[in-house]
Amino acid sequence: MRATVEDLTEEAERLIRERAWAVAPADRDVAAKAAADLLAAVGTSQAQQGLPAVERLGHLREALAALAIALAHVHGRMAWFLGAAATALTPVLHWRALPAEDDSTFGAVTPTLQQYTEAEDAVRRLQRTLAGITVA
Repeated sequence: MRATVEDLTEEAERLIRERAWAVAPADRDVAAKAAADLLAAVGTSQAQQGLPAVERLGHLREALAALAIALAHVHGRMAWFLGAAATALTPVLHWRALPAEDDSTFGAVTPTLQQYTEAEDAVRRLQRTLAGITVA
């Protein structure tokens, strides 16, 4: 997940730097809101690591929801970028933090602490790129 997001963000930053992607003012507004929402969702690594797994998972789902909401408001390259970002985070949708009372989990799996950290790092990387888009 982290590697996929890193590749994605590097591509976006390169396109903007090379002026192949001219980010529209409306897209900058969406990027700013998404960046703020992602920061609010995952915060710092120190803060997240001190939380119970159920809260960490909830924050990751909030981040994914923030990307989906941002995606609903854009088109073109920004939509493609946000769509790819949301896709990279989709494993979070199959995670569970609570024990199963029976065998019915609809395929949800319990992630490792490393997987939580990797997903949170990926969200932070997306947040930095989105924040950079607002000033590019």
